[in-house]
Amino acid sequence: MVTVNRDGLSEKVLAGDRISGAEALELYRLPLEELGTLADARRTRTKAAAYDGRGREIVTYIVDRNINYTNVCNVYCKFCAFYRTEKDTDHYVLSFEQLDQKLDELTAAGGVQILMQGGHHPKLNFPWYIDLLRHIREKYPHINIHGFSPPEFQHFAQVFRMPLREVISEFKAAGLGSIPGGGGEILVDRVRNRISPLKCGSDAWLEVMQIAHELGLKSSATMMFGHVETIEDRVEHLQRLRDQQDKSGGFTAFICWTFQPENTVLKIDRRTGVTEYLRMQALARIFLDNVPNVQSSWVTQGPGIGQVALKFGANDFGSVMMEENVVSSAGTTFRLDASAIETLIREAGYEARRRNNWYELLD
Repeated sequence: MVTVNRDGLSEKVLAGDRISGAEALELYRLPLEELGTLADARRTRTKAAAYDGRGREIVTYIVDRNINYTNVCNVYCKFCAFYRTEKDTDHYVLSFEQLDQKLDELTAAGGVQILMQGGHHPKLNFPWYIDLLRHIREKYPHINIHGFSPPEFQHFAQVFRMPLREVISEFKAAGLGSIPGGGGEILVDRVRNRISPLKCGSDAWLEVMQIAHELGLKSSATMMFGHVETIEDRVEHLQRLRDQQDKSGGFTAFICWTFQPENTVLKIDRRTGVTEYLRMQALARIFLDNVPNVQSSWVTQGPGIGQVALKFGANDFGSVMMEENVVSSAGTTFRLDASAIETLIREAGYEARRRNNWYELLD
């Protein structure tokens, strides 16, 4: 057992020094308010230059839309209420016409990005995806395609019988702009084997990120917690993300959220509350010293807690998210428009600014 000098740990965090896994566990045990104060200080240090002309700290957000191009999936994750099989009457694959309607609506709202993910469809082929990406890029060049999680890419490589690097490279050439961090859950295989035994393992998830970053594609990193994992598992997950960022440097942001148990196969004794969410977000901000941005997860926690999260390490309010299907399938249905997001940011004492996927401020 590693002994941690708790007296000097706060000073170490405030100085911006890197903390160890053992120190992360010690921080986790701090009173919530104290941990939040340390995370807030760490966020200010990380985003020291993010101030407007009047000296107010900026909190960013993006106008985008989640588009799930199919709900057909053959990995049957126990925590997912969204997936369907081809035998279910409500399974679908979006047509290009349906996609265009969604993108037209996004454009009218001033949107700049789609978060496009689907299930692991066993029959959609390589040309279908390339045609999809080219169609969006040519008709909507102002929209960044933030698409396809690492498990999807591992699935593609198997179904297409192509090397993983070639798949990612061809998708980029066809119009893919960046990759979301979906499918990360907890990057500990013992946990993954319990909640999603047919989905790719931790090393395979990280392999996609390594290749994508080498090819010049940025990505986000995520964590879905509050199911069967331990606190030590969560810290190991953060360690693996930090190690990956040290290697490839392509993570733009970290987002964590709590498992939403309604309508899922995976059952838990007690739903994870907002206090635990704030504690983990704060810990992640401190531990992930090489990931510049942390998003507040108001979609699962609600607008009020999303606002509070800005004092627990978050510097970004996430997305307007005109459409969200996966989390809402599990019973969570919070929605905000751009005006409401800006009001929440200002009420918390910050200047609200829109951004793109690369965290560049937009006029």
